Amino acid sequence: MGSRVVAIDGPAGSGKSTTAAAVARALGMPHVESGTLYRAVTLAALDAAVPVEGPRLVALAHALPIRLDLTASGFRPEIAGTDVSEAIRTERVTAHVSAVSAIGEVRRWVNEEVRRAVARYPAGAVLDGRDIGTVVFPDALLKIYLTAAPEERARRRLRQEGRPSDPDDLGREVAELARRDGADSSRALAPLMPAPDAVLLDTSGMTLEAQVAHIVALARKAFS
Repeated sequence: MGSRVVAIDGPAGSGKSTTAAAVARALGMPHVESGTLYRAVTLAALDAAVPVEGPRLVALAHALPIRLDLTASGFRPEIAGTDVSEAIRTERVTAHVSAVSAIGEVRRWVNEEVRRAVARYPAGAVLDGRDIGTVVFPDALLKIYLTAAPEERARRRLRQEGRPSDPDDLGREVAELARRDGADSSRALAPLMPAPDAVLLDTSGMTLEAQVAHIVALARKAFS
């Protein structure tokens, strides 16, 4: 039998985090967003002016430390005991996180942290990222690959970050997401792609409620 995990993967702006958090609430499971750890490492490296080198970044993550702390709403990222949930969403971090997440030592450290967190809850967990179903939990009982039209993903990202969504800003965000997609899909280690047995879900025309209801129904069937 596979891991009692709902693995939700997909490109930036596809709605993974929001959807996964809502699915976790509906199922009564903790939500783990692996991307927050990559962003936390990126933020810490930028603040400490540490070179983007695997051993240096992992040593920094241990020293601070960087970790996932369980709260009533799920796991949140902390650096040296401080909640960085908002600080990791800045454009400054977004511009560098793909380079950090492509480093093998960093990916192994993040995967180990995520697996440790999930191991505390044998009843199950909902995770989102870019390689949850392909690398972190290839035996997950349910794998979902979320996607959406580029313009829709860009609008969601701008709303999430509280930025304006006029045509110029939207165009720049579409271009930035295309750059991120290219970097994430072409990297040699754990490239962004759907697992062979993932359920593909295009959310372009779906409400959040419809997305959540669909995935919850699939999860209940997979876990029964």
